Amino acid sequence: MNKITIEACVNSVESVLAAEKGGADRVELCDNLYEGGTTPSAASILLAKKLSRIRICVIIRPRGGDFCYSDLEFEIMKQDVLAAKELEAEGVVIGILKVDGSIDVERMAELEKLARPMEVVCHRAFDMSTDPFDSLEKLIEIGVDRILTSGTKNKATEGKEIIKQLVEKAGDRITIMPGSGMTEENIAEMVQYTGAKQFHVSCREPIESEMIFRREGVFMGGLSQIPEFKKKITDPDRIALLVKRANEAASGL
Repeated sequence: MNKITIEACVNSVESVLAAEKGGADRVELCDNLYEGGTTPSAASILLAKKLSRIRICVIIRPRGGDFCYSDLEFEIMKQDVLAAKELEAEGVVIGILKVDGSIDVERMAELEKLARPMEVVCHRAFDMSTDPFDSLEKLIEIGVDRILTSGTKNKATEGKEIIKQLVEKAGDRITIMPGSGMTEENIAEMVQYTGAKQFHVSCREPIESEMIFRREGVFMGGLSQIPEFKKKITDPDRIALLVKRANEAASGL
């Protein structure tokens, strides 16, 4: 049977534990998912390692927005890589682009070297690059272990044709991991269509705040669309169902 590896994108230590309970193989630990994910605190990494046995990859992203970083931001990224290594994370998730949208090979290679022996993953900065197939070859040359991609579309289901082509072109040289919008409902189709062996999922559910007093009209994030009195936590039951369906689909290949 072809075993499918499921990585859960998590936003807290609580979600790390829930993902592990649901049977995920690995987590990507982030903060600020409303901004697409930024580097989590050292305390979050430390406690995630202390309280769980699941493999933990840490996103190294100093801010939301684009993936073209200043010299100062790059220095922050280097220090965060070293901190993740010191805290014994199993991997780091990085991505840097040049102003023309190509992979910043020099800076990515520097972070890759700094990170070892941890795993090195390129996140969806890949999907914002000018040419995914050129970026694929550059990342292979750098020595990156894995690429998280939605096939240059907003959702992986929309980019499944490009994902399939990337899987074929990558072969055994690098792992292609589809992510963005992966659910229990579409995982089987994506396993069978793309040929990918690893998938990046969320499976979070909103949890209501315990706050009784709630001041209306004030938004800490500045946007009314970001809920002030709810938090999203990984649902272990959804993870378990997705893992089951992914591996059932793989067994038929």
